[in-house]
Amino acid sequence: MTARTMPLPEDRPVGGPLDDDRPPPARFAYDGHTWKEIAQLLGNLPIGIAGFVYAVVTLSLGAGLTVTVIGLPLLAAGLLGARLLGRAERARARKLLGVRVEEPSPMAVFGGSGVFGWLWSSLRDPVGWRAMLYAFIRLPWGVLTFAVTLVGLIVLWPVLPFVVRGLTNVDRAMVRGLLCPSDELERRIAELESDRGVVVDTAAADLRRIERDLHDGAQARLVALAMGLGLAKEKLLEDPEAAARMVDEAHGEVKVALQELRDLARGIHPAVLTDRGLNAALSSVASRCTVPVKVTADLPARPAAAIEGIAYFTVSELLQNISKHSGARSASVEVWRAKDRLLIQVWDDGRGGARLDGGTGMAGLADRLGAVDGLFVIDSPQGGPTTITAELPWRDRAAEAAPGR
Repeated sequence: MTARTMPLPEDRPVGGPLDDDRPPPARFAYDGHTWKEIAQLLGNLPIGIAGFVYAVVTLSLGAGLTVTVIGLPLLAAGLLGARLLGRAERARARKLLGVRVEEPSPMAVFGGSGVFGWLWSSLRDPVGWRAMLYAFIRLPWGVLTFAVTLVGLIVLWPVLPFVVRGLTNVDRAMVRGLLCPSDELERRIAELESDRGVVVDTAAADLRRIERDLHDGAQARLVALAMGLGLAKEKLLEDPEAAARMVDEAHGEVKVALQELRDLARGIHPAVLTDRGLNAALSSVASRCTVPVKVTADLPARPAAAIEGIAYFTVSELLQNISKHSGARSASVEVWRAKDRLLIQVWDDGRGGARLDGGTGMAGLADRLGAVDGLFVIDSPQGGPTTITAELPWRDRAAEAAPGR
């Protein structure tokens, strides 16, 4: 599921008609819509001939040369070309018929990124094969529509708008049936490709943050500590009292460096989460919030470590936002399992007005949850209260640790 800030309307079929996608009803008058539809029907014949010839030649050569090394690559290239033909037909349908169809997702490459991966993915590409089928069907249909429309312009002039509307409705059905994304899988491929980029970017940003914290914090402090101990060693015989003071200062620096390293380690993955689970970890992070927080966790078992970690850091960042921005007097965190989902709800009685684009890290949280098929919903009217609901897929820790999984 993708992150969103409000309930979505009822899902519509992919490529299906929208409210403003339907042409006006046919009339005796020849308006702009009617002339566009006539142009569509007259263009079906030359485009159908070109598509049919392309499909026949490509499939015949590809299948006939499969005994050689060029047969399958030729067929794969032909299917990629069919994708381009389908794109052109979708554009024509949008312009002349007013049909709004989504573009299919880019071809997913399976079996590696080399030549064989590309070849295998092209040969099993459903978008290319449906475009080939569309090219075959269009020739007889194009002959029929061209003939009927041409005759109608001469002898059926009064009722031609009604005939044209019926024929172009068949055109619309063909485009929606064969050239639009066919099922949930294609949409999910596109979403997962986008989510993969989010995960990579987030991981890179986290690594840069850790490197910066180490370089600017503990590493710089340890370098200064080493220099101080070196000076203390030189003064040990000449000025023991000064050396003792320097060693004492170094001891204080060691304590500060250790605390910085503990804080950094807690930011990467807190020990309490690993050892005692989500309930104890959330109670720990809630105790550091400047607002009193009530934590309620009803989990029959521990989820997978990755899901547990995302849940922890989501709550941690939301509580930080409450401390810094909300002006709240109280807050609560609830965590529970509902079938195969882990649900988190964070509430506060602050001033409200939280938004994804508000500069408080909400967009980053929504991206992280969306990257693992999660959901992020904000309900925060001006004046409050604010309720943020996060939803993650539930995966059992035992199944994650099982051999072969």
